[in-house]
Amino acid sequence: MNAALNVHSRTYWVMRMLKSTTAIKISEPDNVAIAIAPIVSGSIVFGVPVLENIPAGHKVALADIKDHENIIKYGAPIGHARMHINAGQHVHTHNLKTNLGSIDDYYYTPEHHKPVDVLQERMFMGYNRAGGKAGIRNEIWIINTVGCVNKIAERIVAATKDDPIIKNKTDGIFTFVHPYGCSQLGEDNRFTQDILANMVHHPNASGVLVLGLGCENNNIDEFKKVLGETDANRVKFLNAQDVEDEVAEGIKLVKELSLYAAGLWREPIPLSKLTIGLKCGGSDGFSGITANPLVGNVSDLLIAHGGSALLTEVPEMFGAETLLMNRCKDVVVFNKTVALINNFKQYFMDHGQEIYENPSPGNKEGGISTLEDKSLGCTQKGGHSPVVDVLDYGDVINTSGLNLLQGPGNDIVAVTNLMAAGAQIVLFTTGRGTPLGGPIPTIKISSNSTLAAQKPHWIDFDAGVLLSDTSMKELTAQFFDYIVDVASGVIKTKNEVNDYREISIFKDGVTL
Repeated sequence: MNAALNVHSRTYWVMRMLKSTTAIKISEPDNVAIAIAPIVSGSIVFGVPVLENIPAGHKVALADIKDHENIIKYGAPIGHARMHINAGQHVHTHNLKTNLGSIDDYYYTPEHHKPVDVLQERMFMGYNRAGGKAGIRNEIWIINTVGCVNKIAERIVAATKDDPIIKNKTDGIFTFVHPYGCSQLGEDNRFTQDILANMVHHPNASGVLVLGLGCENNNIDEFKKVLGETDANRVKFLNAQDVEDEVAEGIKLVKELSLYAAGLWREPIPLSKLTIGLKCGGSDGFSGITANPLVGNVSDLLIAHGGSALLTEVPEMFGAETLLMNRCKDVVVFNKTVALINNFKQYFMDHGQEIYENPSPGNKEGGISTLEDKSLGCTQKGGHSPVVDVLDYGDVINTSGLNLLQGPGNDIVAVTNLMAAGAQIVLFTTGRGTPLGGPIPTIKISSNSTLAAQKPHWIDFDAGVLLSDTSMKELTAQFFDYIVDVASGVIKTKNEVNDYREISIFKDGVTL
């Protein structure tokens, strides 16, 4: 078996052995270790004298590494040395360079992992929706066909949020501002329509007011062609140009929706109807050691219960894509995954951009040096489950299990993409911290406990305890229970408490 494929179990076996040391060696072949806390020059790490100060999350060489020799982390190359590196030196962007090239040929070499055992069926308390879907919130959403009506929607929300029925019988009323829906052509216009239509159909919304202006490209009549059939009790439509007082008319329709939503209730629903979106943002050197493997374990566990997970951020698969390709359930899904990767590389090339212009400045400050370094940590959010399907941007999940979703790594675009593809919850790992939240509960998981302590109003769950005495098995069980409680409405995420709910839609073309 490829050493990098078994990273989870190996990582935590080593971490338990090294919990009282200053650094972590993730896997046996690695020639670098990661500092748990800042290491002072002159310290000894795994018998190696440290030659310079090493920041937390950064790498230290455990042996002499020759110029152009591969640097190994997670049991796989994360690039090669730009120059000779002495044992004990800091290994980072100044002396490490990516191995990655451009569009590649790939070969299907299936890898199969033993599925997670499920001892008993788990349920969550949710809302049964039409078409066999399930919601985890009973919210009323105002979906704007065009950015011109953003402020109208906000006025309707402000006028109705304290209405007794909305306040006491639903989970609230929300709108999501965006600048799209007009002056867009071709694929951009279709992306806007697809994402907004998926929002209208999203099961976390018990009632939806579709608010349009009347003269936009994405006017309500055109939008209905994409939207398809809707339930008149659940979805209402309003063109602002067609009425004398658009706010008053909007308030009236929202009150009708609130009466409908007030008649709905939570009931036990199998976890097979739950879909989680997997996302990381502001990653650091600990993300691939704590938070991402934790999310991967939870993803595997949910899939073992019949549920689903969506993994996106295609540029952050570059360098680790073969690990996903070899987990594809068959050659058809493998070929779709190859197209997913190479088409996104072509997108960079078409715009004259460097394919591997990644990681970000914050990633580098946190200890990540190359895209391989970032990707090998990032893709661990997908656990070990087989890849069952590949979705285009704007598609909705229809096959249970781990699905790959076309889309960029940008945080707001990716969270919106995951929601629109059918996720009811997003698991968002971070080492640097971010307040961002989507229309759906967005659980922030910190990779280190310092961040969790500094930003308790952002962070929902601390995976940094894995660097101390907590075992992966124990924390996986705790986090899985936490997710079930969020799905059941027992816990509100920090983005919900703070009312941080944003969307952004992928855009690539001409604006008129």
